[in-house]
Order: sequence, then structure tokens, then C-alpha cells
Amino acid sequence: MADLDEITRMIERALPGADVEVVDETGTADHLRATVRASQFQGLSRLDQHRLVKSAVQERMDDGSIHALSVKTTVADASSREGESVTSDQDADD
Repeated sequence: MADLDEITRMIERALPGADVEVVDETGTADHLRATVRASQFQGLSRLDQHRLVKSAVQERMDDGSIHALSVKTTVADASSREGESVTSDQDADD
């Protein structure tokens, strides 16, 4: 079982300034959805954006705390918190 606050902090540490929301999709705290909006995603492919998020929590995936992680990423415009240029969804089941 993953601690949602810990997972959120792990992603925020990896992507300073990101807007991060982590929710438990099944009530078991091991199938999660992370929605992340970060300026660091600018210029990256959707796959690379998702890799950044997944690598931030890889330790919890490796120890079995997270069994599935659904990721939605949005590029935050560095000059405006309201700007968005890319949104993507991907499931990563381990």
C-alpha cells in the first residue's frame, strides 16, 4: 500500500514547482492515478514526460507499494500558470 502524500512529495521533489495530484483509483492504495502539470515537460515527448513521473516513484513500484500507475501530464507554460499545451494519459502496470 502506498502513502499518497509520500507519492505526491516524491513527484514534487523530482519536478520542483509542479502541480501534483495523486488519487487512489481502487480503494486499495496500490492502483494510483497521478495528474502532473509541470513546466519541465516543455519540449518532451509524452513518453518522456511519463518516464519522469514514473522514475520519481520507481522505488515504490519496485517494493510493490504501487501495482499500477496511471499518469496524466500537462505542460505548464513557464510564463503563465494558466497556460497548457499538452495533455496525455498512459497506464503503466507492473
